Amino acid sequence: MKNLILSAAILAMSAGLAAAQTVRLGTEGAYPPYNFINDAGEVDGFERELGDELCKRAGLTCEWVTNDWDSIIPNLVSGNYDVIIAGMSITDERDKVIDFSQNYIPPAASAYAALKPDADVTSGVVAAQTATIQAGHVAESGATLLEYPTPDETVAAVRNGEADAVFADKDYLAPIVAESGGELVWAGEEVQLGGGVGLGLRESDTELRDKLDAAIQSMKDDGTLNPMITRWFGEAALVF
Repeated sequence: MKNLILSAAILAMSAGLAAAQTVRLGTEGAYPPYNFINDAGEVDGFERELGDELCKRAGLTCEWVTNDWDSIIPNLVSGNYDVIIAGMSITDERDKVIDFSQNYIPPAASAYAALKPDADVTSGVVAAQTATIQAGHVAESGATLLEYPTPDETVAAVRNGEADAVFADKDYLAPIVAESGGELVWAGEEVQLGGGVGLGLRESDTELRDKLDAAIQSMKDDGTLNPMITRWFGEAALVF
């Protein structure tokens, strides 16, 4: 009986420790306005505000971790952090490796930016960030794909003449085009890709996924998610 009571106590203690365990949120920190590093050296942006709110609603203690985009899925799977919150589009290919929450950004357009509106985006040279759905689209489009590890480098490739255009989330490119003073313009047609942006989790972490899923749904239900989206992406942003 004493052993049974002791075992029950240990199990209860273990459950309590597991509940109090810190959840590590992994992001790139280089994809504004989704996520970026501010002047204080801290993760900032739409996903910082969203992630903090989701953790609060789910009753989780969370901390932020930054990771390069091209290894962000492998390092989730290997346990370097517990959640990807990094502007990651939900795709069937990624869903074979990791699990996703419901989307917290609706499916939005990808777009081409170039130095001239008639840039050849169908058979020319197009820059895109490595391991993105945009890179996959360019590779299948007939254009020559130039891949770069960071989004900043894709834009720089257009400015320095290495690429005819850059293809990325329009939400990311819009402020860059607007602030370029006419140097960068839109080219080609917008393209709809993916199933929106969601949290990425290990397939085994179903309990954590369900908690965060419920938190996202609660923000949709009480009307707090849409104003957060428009505050970071502008009044023209797609909302739920």
